Amino acid sequence: MLKLNKIFEILISLQIIIISTFTPIFISLPFSNKLAQNFEIPISWQVPSIILITLIFRSEAVIIAFSIYLVIGLFFLPVFHYGGSLGYLLTPNFGYLLGTYPLINIIDKLNNIKHKIYFYDLLKYGILGICSMHIMGIVYSCILLFYFRQPQLLLYNISKYSLGNIGYHLLMLAPITLLIKLFNNNYSFKK
Repeated sequence: MLKLNKIFEILISLQIIIISTFTPIFISLPFSNKLAQNFEIPISWQVPSIILITLIFRSEAVIIAFSIYLVIGLFFLPVFHYGGSLGYLLTPNFGYLLGTYPLINIIDKLNNIKHKIYFYDLLKYGILGICSMHIMGIVYSCILLFYFRQPQLLLYNISKYSLGNIGYHLLMLAPITLLIKLFNNNYSFKK
């Protein structure tokens, strides 16, 4: 039976994952046209949120929460970034969702290395985790495209889903490092 503490970690992680999926990223740009002052980036806060909750909670709780999120999105509610249902299995996006599992495992190694998390370590493991997530997404996309005999879409999918997003995912490591610095000064990540 799960301990009450672990249940809270799972529920909080699940809530953060769902909320961060629905929260778009806006960048305010100084346009001369007053109607278009915000630029929406077609990604969410999900990847940085998963990195952060993996650093705060145990990886087992985050993996369970993310698995519940996948079940909810596939069978019950459209909680994924571009919808949901079993049909989502046939989209390249699902490969990136599966790539979150290696991301969680790689980021969790930071919790097992040292008492304090340093910028270099977070950067190294963050880049490794994000790249592993994108590699998993590309492999899943390749499998789909070759199964459905549409290899001409491979470069389009890689450019849209990986090259278009990996820069933003890596850029989001910066605010996480600021939060980690705050936590390092006030709390310990030791579990």
